[in-house]
Amino acid sequence: MIIRVLGSAAGGGFPQWNCSCPTCRAAREGGAPAVPRSQSSLAVRASDGPWFLVNASPDVRQQLELLREAPADGVRSSPIAGVVLTDAEIDHTTGLLILREGAEPLQLWSTEAVRRALTTDNPLLRVLEGYSGVSWHPLEPGRGLSLGAGGSSAPLEVVPLAVGGDPPRFVRDSAASGEDAVALALRDPATGGRAMYVPVIERLDDAMMSRLEACDCILVDGTFWRDDELAAAGIGGRTALEMGHMPLSGPDGSLERLARLKGPRTILVHINNTNPILLEDSAERRAVESAGIEIAYDGMLVEL
Repeated sequence: MIIRVLGSAAGGGFPQWNCSCPTCRAAREGGAPAVPRSQSSLAVRASDGPWFLVNASPDVRQQLELLREAPADGVRSSPIAGVVLTDAEIDHTTGLLILREGAEPLQLWSTEAVRRALTTDNPLLRVLEGYSGVSWHPLEPGRGLSLGAGGSSAPLEVVPLAVGGDPPRFVRDSAASGEDAVALALRDPATGGRAMYVPVIERLDDAMMSRLEACDCILVDGTFWRDDELAAAGIGGRTALEMGHMPLSGPDGSLERLARLKGPRTILVHINNTNPILLEDSAERRAVESAGIEIAYDGMLVEL
């Protein structure tokens, strides 16, 4: 299995266009080491299969250039065989509009809750029907499926897992459905490599910890350092947990739990622009690295 991190930041990227928090200022001014990052997205493929895009960020055009490994066949071609959505958030789906230029209907996998949100409340899928079209396939939490099945290569095995959280704020029926956000357990049957992509998670219970421990590599929610990070920066009133993100620090934070894992290579993804771990000389960055945990960057490659 080959995984490429296309975008390692949360919504808005880093630095965020309208933000002057300490980390964004450092990225712009060069006062502290800070590498710019685009918005959260991943590409994955089995060892001899096609690429699949996981979430389509607003930065998808430049991100897909990272997947070009050979000259394109013909005038128009796509480096991906389809898109898998973990949720319906704007920063994970706006890039679908860029993909309207495809020559074939876009192959798209999501939960029914995500499909409904992108058909009624934010009608991206209806817009795409006027261009390349969409061929939608369901993701059902706990039920495995194969991506790329039917070709000459071994398919990539995927199991979506519910991870809590609420629907996006644009959804009028805001009651949580249990399918609003999923993690993806990935397995390459040719190599046996196992990975988990968890860009959003509100708790790490024992069941999830056991699943993570069984992986060779996990890419997990590193959005916020503190639960009150946005309020402390003077940006907003909602806490990390209220937004569906388990903060890294504190006695109930994810860093302490993730540090206990002995099996997988652990990489933090979906990092918000306010998070001080983005500064390479920060105490928070040192705490993460001391725990044996890595911080994702755009273009990062993982082979399993």
